[in-house]
Amino acid sequence: MVEHDALGATREAYDAVAPTYAELFRDSLRDSPLDRAILGAFAEAVSAGGNGQVADLGCGPGHVTAHLDGLGLAAFGVDASPTMIELARRACPGLRFDVGSMAALDIADGVLGGVLSRWSIIHTPPGELPVILAEFHRVLAPGGHLLIGFSASEDPSHPTQVFDHTVAPAYRWWPDHLAALLRETGLAEVARMVREPRPTDRRQFQEVHLLARKA
Repeated sequence: MVEHDALGATREAYDAVAPTYAELFRDSLRDSPLDRAILGAFAEAVSAGGNGQVADLGCGPGHVTAHLDGLGLAAFGVDASPTMIELARRACPGLRFDVGSMAALDIADGVLGGVLSRWSIIHTPPGELPVILAEFHRVLAPGGHLLIGFSASEDPSHPTQVFDHTVAPAYRWWPDHLAALLRETGLAEVARMVREPRPTDRRQFQEVHLLARKA
């Protein structure tokens, strides 16, 4: 299969900055109680649904995967960047980390209790996102939960907006539009957390987490 240029370019960009990225975000959850809260709610939803493995897709250096493990989930990480996966394996030797693409996951149908996609869709060209959402739906068990995080656009008449990301070209999404795409895929929104930008944030964008459930 011929790999799309966007995925290859994103992989190369993150390979190049992986050590710096890992150092920068290693303790990011410590200073973000709202992020910890929504991850905790996700963990409780997965546990209430009968547990099952949880895939952290776009796991980067593995710090969030490790947090999920600490919440009692059977979590493993997947990332397109081999360098990120190498760093994650070093930092968390007791956890599983695989190189892979969200558009073609090496995971069987209907086996996961949860999927976490935390800012991992932002580099996906809008026309390709439905394929990735369909993969999320495919690998989730009935009743399984998806938690997806992204930066919000401000204009519902322009549901996607390009923004200047430090590493690779990226997109913001109008939350209602992304929720509609999830519904079309068979994932019903359960809850939504919207965090306003902090004065110290370089980009003054809302950050959104959508929690959705597979029927």
